[in-house]
Amino acid sequence: MRVDVAYTPAVLAPAALAGATALVVDVLRASTSIVTALAHGCLGVVPVGDPDEARERAAATPGALVAGERRGEPLAGFDLGNSPLEFSPARVGGRLVFLTTSNGTGALLAVRAAAAVGVAAFVNLSAAAVWAAAERRNVVVACAGERGARSLEDEVCAGLLVDRLLAAVPGATAGPEAGEAARHARPYGPDLGRLAQDSSWARHLAARGRARDVAACLTLDSFALVPLYRADVDKVVSAYR
Repeated sequence: MRVDVAYTPAVLAPAALAGATALVVDVLRASTSIVTALAHGCLGVVPVGDPDEARERAAATPGALVAGERRGEPLAGFDLGNSPLEFSPARVGGRLVFLTTSNGTGALLAVRAAAAVGVAAFVNLSAAAVWAAAERRNVVVACAGERGARSLEDEVCAGLLVDRLLAAVPGATAGPEAGEAARHARPYGPDLGRLAQDSSWARHLAARGRARDVAACLTLDSFALVPLYRADVDKVVSAYR
């Protein structure tokens, strides 16, 4: 097994995705919200690139919800934003959610060529590593980044996943970016809360009154499941437990 990290969707190589397992990471906040939604009984999450398309598809699907944000702010007329705290059992249980975000949903759509796609965050880090190791394929950890730029919190999550995978699979190797991510992530392993100050996006969210979101997203292993993106039906349809 070879483990690679793509710091942004723009650098994803189609050849690297072919036959590989992809783990999509958008810690603040799409990955965390998707994990939370499925843990709370959501029927599935449909990643959509455009807000207008998300509205139209949700409106055409009885009982569906539309959720998302741009630049961290909820979208007018949407049922939900992109706060994991909003994806409660009472709100999303038994419902399909059409989700569009600034970065995370685009990263999901960018890895459709992979053989298998899971959604990872700090809140399900251990489960995501176990699932990816069990797939016995090369792994590409795809960071959503921030509007085309690198994202510290995504890279730390990716680096911790790299270390877990290397420890779990004898003979596994890390590509250059994966090795770099792992080295940068290790100091944060004992204290993810440091990212609340070190991450520029975490500071932005906190300044906008979303410090509780940040705290929830920087919590390790709140859930023991991995949402799986099925490209053939274009939905995150199930959760590996």
